[in-house]
Amino acid sequence: MHSPSLPRRLLLGSGPSNVHPRVLAAIAQPLIGPTDPNFVSILDDVEERLRRLFGTRNSLTLPLPTSGGGGMEACLANLLEAGDDIVVGVTGFFGERMSAFAHRAGARVSEVTAEPGAALEDALMAETIARLRPTVVALVHAETSTGIHQPVERIAEVARSHGALVVLDCVTSLGGMPVHLDDWGIDAAYSSTQKCLSCPPGLALASFSERAVERARSRRTPVQSWLLDIARLADCSEGEPGRGYTPPISSIFALNEALQLIEEEGMPTRASRHRAAADALTEGLAEFGFAPLVAAPNRLPMLVALRVPEAIRRAGEASLRRQLLDKYGIEISGGIGPLDGEIWRIGLMGENARITNVEALLCALRHELG
Repeated sequence: MHSPSLPRRLLLGSGPSNVHPRVLAAIAQPLIGPTDPNFVSILDDVEERLRRLFGTRNSLTLPLPTSGGGGMEACLANLLEAGDDIVVGVTGFFGERMSAFAHRAGARVSEVTAEPGAALEDALMAETIARLRPTVVALVHAETSTGIHQPVERIAEVARSHGALVVLDCVTSLGGMPVHLDDWGIDAAYSSTQKCLSCPPGLALASFSERAVERARSRRTPVQSWLLDIARLADCSEGEPGRGYTPPISSIFALNEALQLIEEEGMPTRASRHRAAADALTEGLAEFGFAPLVAAPNRLPMLVALRVPEAIRRAGEASLRRQLLDKYGIEISGGIGPLDGEIWRIGLMGENARITNVEALLCALRHELG
């Protein structure tokens, strides 16, 4: 019995994004073994391309067989032990998730929070770091729940001056805007494949500095995860197939193709494309009364958060989003947490950051709201 045919969707939500045909073709290539020289060569290419995209020379830069949330766990679980202090900058749900995991790891967690739609204040972060002198400082570069772009350079500089390791969530930013881990002084960062890389979900992408690896090696207690133990991963020779587990080979094929597409376009061009699409979206939705949640200096181009007009809230914003999905095949996301029902989160990530997709959404809304 054949599987049912699925509808085509324009994925303008918070992720995943639509996948380039070349990436779909890559994932359908014949399966080969993890020790096959062809696979070893591809994995080496993937790791080198990831270094360039992350803006780092870190030797331990690699895909992990998990989600973006698993990448977060790999970073925090390795760098934190019970009783350690961590300062978490919270600008939305995904900062809160970092804080929640740090609690599970037994750390003493101090949050610095910002109002919904606002970035962290450098001065407040600096004061908290200087007072607590934490082991780890963690923050989100691109907060998917609120559409915040968080500048990180100054916070990372202060953290490192007080001996802290800096962890950065790049899940939504990587591949859509420049990332420079080495220049910013980031010790551990993670992302995933399904957002601005326009690759199927299933892999986390992570990078660890020498300081981070040394911290993992010098732990008082073993890290709880064998699979995500970065000291063990660092001890494997670069490019060693699977690093002790069977890698998701077809997903690595897809990732390699997605990274090649990014390099062919070039990050400056790609970042400009994301900004142009976001500007067109914000301008176009103003026609219907949508207003940006985030002020322009800190507004993400790849995930635009917009306040829903009162008339649409009264009529039922969720039902309108369902109409867009059912009638036009366009998926967009609503708010989560305290912003549930208050905002729409519209993703223009990777392949989807195109004016034609913005026009498709605007045309559908004109039909529905006419």
